[in-house]
Amino acid sequence: MIWLDFLKAFLVGGAFCVVGQILINTTKMTSARILVGFLLAGVVLECVGVYDYIRDFGGAGASVPIIGFGSSLAKGAIEGALENGILGAVAGGIEAAAPGIAAVIFIAFVVGLVATPKTK
Repeated sequence: MIWLDFLKAFLVGGAFCVVGQILINTTKMTSARILVGFLLAGVVLECVGVYDYIRDFGGAGASVPIIGFGSSLAKGAIEGALENGILGAVAGGIEAAAPGIAAVIFIAFVVGLVATPKTK
């Protein structure tokens, strides 16, 4: 049932957002540090083998946020290292993250063409 998939994605993505909001409200961490923390959390969860279960349950709610980007970097690096050693780890991480990075660049370009920025 598609509504159940939507609900699961909302719950998982919302849980990540709740953690981020708690960090913003209760610590003096900057948003950049929280962003890096989420990225590293995705890497750690992928390395210990937990993130696959989160992704299976939450779908896009788990794979779209920055924590999913960290997971895909780690997964690509692990696969690359197993195939080609240490250089494969670097190449595998970049290769796994390339589609997401390319999409962000393309969307930013299109928005830059359409939007009319104003100075403050």
